[in-house]
Amino acid sequence: MNVEKFMSDLEQRHPGEKEYLQAVHEVVESVQEVYEKHPEFAAAGILERIVEPDRVFTFRVAWVDDKGKVQTNIGYRVQFNGAIGPYKGGIRFHKAVNLSMLKFLGFEQTFKNALTTLPMGGGKGGSDFDPVGKSNGEIMRFCQAFMWELWRCLGKDTDVPAGDVGVGAREVGFMYGMYTKLAREYNVGVFTGKGINWGGSKIRPEATGYGALYFVDHMLAAAGKDIKGKTVVCSGFGNVAWGASQKAKELGAKVIGISGPDGVCHIPDGMTDEMNAYMLELRASNNNVVAPMATKFKGVTFTPGKKAWSIKCDIALPCAFQNELDGNDAKELLKNGVMLVAEVSNMGCTPEAIHEFQKAKIMFAPGKAVNAGGVATSGLEMTQNAMHLSWSEKEVDDRLYEIMQSIHEACVTHGTEKDGYINYVKGANIAGFMKVARAMVEQGVV
Repeated sequence: MNVEKFMSDLEQRHPGEKEYLQAVHEVVESVQEVYEKHPEFAAAGILERIVEPDRVFTFRVAWVDDKGKVQTNIGYRVQFNGAIGPYKGGIRFHKAVNLSMLKFLGFEQTFKNALTTLPMGGGKGGSDFDPVGKSNGEIMRFCQAFMWELWRCLGKDTDVPAGDVGVGAREVGFMYGMYTKLAREYNVGVFTGKGINWGGSKIRPEATGYGALYFVDHMLAAAGKDIKGKTVVCSGFGNVAWGASQKAKELGAKVIGISGPDGVCHIPDGMTDEMNAYMLELRASNNNVVAPMATKFKGVTFTPGKKAWSIKCDIALPCAFQNELDGNDAKELLKNGVMLVAEVSNMGCTPEAIHEFQKAKIMFAPGKAVNAGGVATSGLEMTQNAMHLSWSEKEVDDRLYEIMQSIHEACVTHGTEKDGYINYVKGANIAGFMKVARAMVEQGVV
């Protein structure tokens, strides 16, 4: 298989979709060797089929703002691959959302969901709606208008969305409320990330960050190291960074920095419980700035225009957006002695950054493995909904820990190289790809 020829042909069909093409290239490059060892994959056209979404829905979302003015946004739902279960993936509201972004996220979600071992296919959706500065009423009206267009495509055994960037429990509540009104059925399994009083799961808001730190802990243990006493920096201050910093503190690490679009907060003495809780207030404000953290708490310094990666640390956790950590950031982190980088956001590092980390032989793991705890707990939420019961926090957390442990083991199995270095990118891509590809072969050309 000629990877470059394959990518060239794909780019001709999807010109300009840089995020999507970047995600596909990484996977195809990783699985090339194993793909060539399975002639049944080529005979079934698996690679050509697996990189194309099953279907894409695009629709207009018209809504009225607080001034009575009609606003129009674009909505999307990408049902990428349903070979191993119903489409599962979040909804993202951000001004930069476009089809390329959602196709990349749906593609990544397909393999991430496969890694969890739960029966979930891959999907993603969203809109270029910008929640920053919007009132609660405006967000509610937008969510309702968005769901008016999408609801017929959803179902507990068809397509199950959740939250993502710009979409938390509030937005899920507004969308689910509109769904139940339109569908005229009380089906809690249609969304995950729901409120705890109406079908939500314990620790779902924290799950992405919790799972990421369980994975990081396993990475360190595999290298004969301990997380206790290690310094950590995170980008972002939403649910993902909040859960990650909370679990890092519980495991004995010290979170010394968080960042936002406006700059970075340095916390030399480490995040406190009060600071961690305040991150949720920052997110709920819809102002998308982190500077107030330094105003509210003593000992915190804010530097405008800087990234989290400017702070010397042992562990760096991208928790915000794709391609947020580039080659220059990677060099700065390496110069300052970073020992581990784990993508808690989806495709948080550019290919140049990943190359720098792997060249330096430091521990690096991709988002589809590291952040799979979020969708894994969504899968557990679906199971609880189907059984009409609710597990305790400990039951959910224990299952999450086991899933992240199994993902780590799969990455080690498929990613350990001859010199003993664990290539987590290769391991995660092969493990996820093999499960989906085998399912597609066994189900025929459909």
